[in-house]
Amino acid sequence: MSPEVTELPPFIIAIPARYDASRLPGKPLRLLAGEPLIRHVVRRALAAGAAEIVVATDDARIAESLAGCGARVVMTAVTHSSGSDRLAECAAQRGWPDDTVVVNLQGDEPFAPVAGIRAVVQALVATDAPMATLATPITDSAELFDPDVVKLVRDRRGHALYFSRAPLPWSRDAFAADRAHLPRGVPFLRHIGIYAYRAGFLRRYAALPRTPLELAESLEQLRALEHGHAIAVALAPEPFPPGIDTPADLARAEQGLAARSAGSPRSG
Repeated sequence: MSPEVTELPPFIIAIPARYDASRLPGKPLRLLAGEPLIRHVVRRALAAGAAEIVVATDDARIAESLAGCGARVVMTAVTHSSGSDRLAECAAQRGWPDDTVVVNLQGDEPFAPVAGIRAVVQALVATDAPMATLATPITDSAELFDPDVVKLVRDRRGHALYFSRAPLPWSRDAFAADRAHLPRGVPFLRHIGIYAYRAGFLRRYAALPRTPLELAESLEQLRALEHGHAIAVALAPEPFPPGIDTPADLARAEQGLAARSAGSPRSG
């Protein structure tokens, strides 16, 4: 990858938010600290300094919940297979020029760190790849073998070689002897599901046919790789707390917020 870019260009944060999440229906409207989840995500986007914040949704109830929050709402079709496809429709509706930098911030990331949001923009503008994302090291074998954790490997330029729900890379000799501990010196990486791309590539990506590996792994980014497009992968500058996918995730997030609030010094 090219040298670090210190000044970021103006960028848009676009948040896909569909109502019918399979594991947590109505997820954007689920309450976290008494407020819809999607409003927490918008607040993180506002803190990142985007030139524009857009929520692309398929449900009027989500749109209504965002009144007065500082984000523009774009209504999109219910038929999209991925967040990137939804944002491509959003880009077409908004008429963003091809060179517009767009960050795809997932609608279930209420704790996304500002530094991480800005880091994925930097990863895009510092490379010739048309798409960028983030990763963080895996240090625990349970995480590596968890199919809900997406793993990746990258080349020496920092471009993605593959993403998988399976353990990746497979350390043949070490795992033949012991799968309870990770061998040293192997770059095990967890994918963080935030993306940046130019609006022109986003539209081209959405027009590509879905691919066998994308369908097999249920990972939208594999469509780009299978069609020969590079994805730059930078290491996240700080941890991304887990997103909200299940009722248990939501309960843990509620408990975490309550604990933080109880530990904060009272004003006055």
